[in-house]
Amino acid sequence: MPAFDSLGLPQDIVDELAKNGVTTPFPIQAATIPDAIEGRDVLGCGRTGSGKTLAFGLPVLMRCAERRASANRPRALILVPTRELAHQVRDALRQYSRVLGVRVGDVVGGSSYTRQINELRRGVDVLVATPGRLTDLIEQGACDLGDVEISVLDEADQMCDMGFMPQVSELLDQVTPGGQTLLFSATLDGDVDKLVRRYMNDPQTHSVDPPVSQVTAMEHHLLKVLPRDKNKIVTLIAAREGRTILFVRSKYRADTISEQLIQAGVPCASLHGGKTQSVRTRTLAKFKEGKIQALVATDVAARGIHVDGIDMVVNIDLPTGHKDYLHRGGRTARAGLAGTVVSLVAPNQRRMARRLLSDAGVDAKQHLVNPGDELLSEVTGAKEPSWEPWIEPPEPVRERRGRGGPRRGGYRGGGGGGYRGGGGGGGFRGGYRGDRPRNDRGEGGYRGERSEGGGEGGFRSEGGYRGERRGSGGGGGYRGGSGGGYRGGDTRGGGGYRGGNRSGGSRFDSAPQR
Repeated sequence: MPAFDSLGLPQDIVDELAKNGVTTPFPIQAATIPDAIEGRDVLGCGRTGSGKTLAFGLPVLMRCAERRASANRPRALILVPTRELAHQVRDALRQYSRVLGVRVGDVVGGSSYTRQINELRRGVDVLVATPGRLTDLIEQGACDLGDVEISVLDEADQMCDMGFMPQVSELLDQVTPGGQTLLFSATLDGDVDKLVRRYMNDPQTHSVDPPVSQVTAMEHHLLKVLPRDKNKIVTLIAAREGRTILFVRSKYRADTISEQLIQAGVPCASLHGGKTQSVRTRTLAKFKEGKIQALVATDVAARGIHVDGIDMVVNIDLPTGHKDYLHRGGRTARAGLAGTVVSLVAPNQRRMARRLLSDAGVDAKQHLVNPGDELLSEVTGAKEPSWEPWIEPPEPVRERRGRGGPRRGGYRGGGGGGYRGGGGGGGFRGGYRGDRPRNDRGEGGYRGERSEGGGEGGFRSEGGYRGERRGSGGGGGYRGGSGGGYRGGDTRGGGGYRGGNRSGGSRFDSAPQR
């Protein structure tokens, strides 16, 4: 296997790869990177987890390092089917984009339009996007694909299966004519073949895995269970040691089974399209960090989740087709590591399950199991949970401190304190409309007041925003009382913005103060 430094990559990138422990390219990387760097169209066929992200990502970064992108006009486009996959690709490329001075941004549904529009306005060289949100932003005039010279379709078959084919075609029609196209997919049939014929010019085809996933490091098991035993068996499997993803067909099922496992004492959470992007991101982070050991997910998570060390995938509900089966299973046995895929089937599902596995090219071992069987533990590592509800530990609360030490007082706070409060004398970091102990010199104000009269009123000084003074002495506040003044005042009045004293200021009122 050739080394990265023989593939045509810059030495800075090779050094950064080595720093991250990536020294030997995966077969898909060794096969496609040289062609992609030379500017050829590349068609890569490989299963999920075979190293495709760097295979297309590194040549894209090299291309974009030549010149910077203009505002709202990215130079490279990477289309992916799901938010999770977009974030995974973005994060993987950012590790190396900094070395070349290339800016990588993302545009996905479920996240702030404002953040994405501002990011595009500042200039994004490589844009990772889901088709729906990108189409929305183009229609709003926030993005223009006219400068895109290299386009990547990652997980193209999944995008087609999810109904994105019309949007993908519409987006590719807007990029620079004659630009470079890289397409990666686990399968090359149906709509994917239409995309290849329409948008690719004499593509160099590299297939490092068969279109179906026949992986020696992955074991497949079909567990025949009775309907009355299924929930108990799911709980026992979820309580096993290690990280486990359990797949179901609906959002309701995901939430229900997740709660069932939590009540049994299994650290668990659900993941599906009905949750906001921020919740999905936090849930994945907890799973990666080991704070939860089981994840109950719908097929929205079958692609785009890359968590190291997932050693078992459980199909609680069978997928609708063999492609979904392969992509669910692709969450484990990644990058050459071992993994197990277990499918639970009731007696009336056995024929359908066998046909599904046959279409996927998978030879699964079949077992008839009951709760508590030693065979169940041997195959899955199932064990008894605590049966006491799991309570998620609260997040640690970080103590916030101002620049000058702990805050004193608070927002609208009392004596001496205030917003980023200071001590006894007000001033900047005094109290936002806070008040001080009543005395003959008045009350607090925006950024505070002084405890003594005289001298300078106003903003950043003794007087307060809408504050008032009670005694003699200048330095009142905005719309202040006697002697008050915006940035002004002395013991004789010094005039205030609409201030009310005999010596007025801007628009001052000469009538006696009420």
